[in-house]
Amino acid sequence: MRHSLKLKVQARFTKKSAAIRLQRWLLQILPGVSLTAGLAFLAILMRSHLGLNFFSSLTWAILLGMLVRNTVGVAQVYQPGITFSLKRILKLGIILLGMQLSLTQAISIGSTGLFVAVTSVVSTFFFTCWIGRRLKVSKKLTQLIAGGTSICGAAAVVAVGTAIDSSEEDTAYAVALVTVFGAASMLIYPLLPALLDLTPQAYGLWCGASIHEVVQAIAAAFETNPLSGEVATIAKLSRVMLLAPITLLLGLSSVDRATEKPRKLPIPWFVLGFIGLILVNSLNFIPETLRIAIVDVNQFFLTTALAAMGLGTNIQCMKRLGIKPIYLGTISWLFISLISLGLIKFFY
Repeated sequence: MRHSLKLKVQARFTKKSAAIRLQRWLLQILPGVSLTAGLAFLAILMRSHLGLNFFSSLTWAILLGMLVRNTVGVAQVYQPGITFSLKRILKLGIILLGMQLSLTQAISIGSTGLFVAVTSVVSTFFFTCWIGRRLKVSKKLTQLIAGGTSICGAAAVVAVGTAIDSSEEDTAYAVALVTVFGAASMLIYPLLPALLDLTPQAYGLWCGASIHEVVQAIAAAFETNPLSGEVATIAKLSRVMLLAPITLLLGLSSVDRATEKPRKLPIPWFVLGFIGLILVNSLNFIPETLRIAIVDVNQFFLTTALAAMGLGTNIQCMKRLGIKPIYLGTISWLFISLISLGLIKFFY
C-alpha cells in the first residue's frame, strides 16, 4: 500500500516537474518567436497589401531580419526563440513543402537533374577546399565555407562544425558568409532567367543546384514561376541528402587519433519527412481544401524561418578573421553558380 502511494506521489511530482520545464521553455522561446513571427507578418503584409510585390515575402523577411540585426541589434532574450525558428520551424516548413509535390512532379527532375545537383555539390566542395589552401585560409574555416556553399548553407556549416570541432568564431563567420552570399543569389537570380534564356524547369534546377540555403533557393525560384519553385525544392533537397555522407567523411578524417573519441553526427531527418509527405500527397486522399490550408500556413512558417535567418546575420563579424575568407566565399559562390549553370546549359 505504501509502495503504491509512493509511486503515485512520484508520478505526480514527475508530471509537475515536466509541466514546469515546459512552461520555462515556452517562456524562453516566446520573445524570439514573437519577433520572428512579427517580422514574417510584416514581410507578408509588405508584399500582399503595400504593393511591394517585386520580392517574395521570404525575401522581405530575411532583409527585415538583417536590417534589425545590423542596426538596432538583437538582445540575448530573443536568441532562444530565434534559434527555435531557424532550426525547428525551418525544418517543419521544409517537411510540409512535401504537400506541394507529388511523385509525378518529383520524376520531372530526372536523372540529368540529379546529376547536375550532385556534380555541383562535389565539385564545389573540393574546389573550395583547394582554393582555401591556396589562399592560406585555415583548414577548418575552409571546410565550413565549402560545406555551407556546396550543400545547404548555415545548416551545413553547423553540421560540418560539429564533425570537425570548429571554433565558435569560425562557425559564426562561415554562417554569416554563406547567408550573405545566399541572400545575394536570392536577390540576383530572379532577374536572370530571361537574360540567360532559361526555361522554368532549367531555372528552378539552377536555383536548387547552386543557392546556399534551402529556403533561399525556394524563394528565388518561386519568385518567377511555381514550376521553378517545385523543381528547385527537389533539386535543393537532393543536395541536402549529401550532408550526411560529407559530414561523416569530414568527421572521420578529423577524428582525434590520440583518444579515438567518436562524435555524434547530425542527420538531415527532415528530408525523410519531406519525402514522406510527397508520398502521402501522391496518394491523393487528403482533401484539397485541407492541403491548400497546409500550404498557406507553411508559407508563414518559411517566412518566419527566413526572418530568423536574417536576425542571425551579422555582417560586421566578417571583419574578425580578415578579408581572405571573404575572397574564398566569393570564389566558391561564383564557382557553384557557374558550374551548375554550365551543366544546365549543356544538358538543357
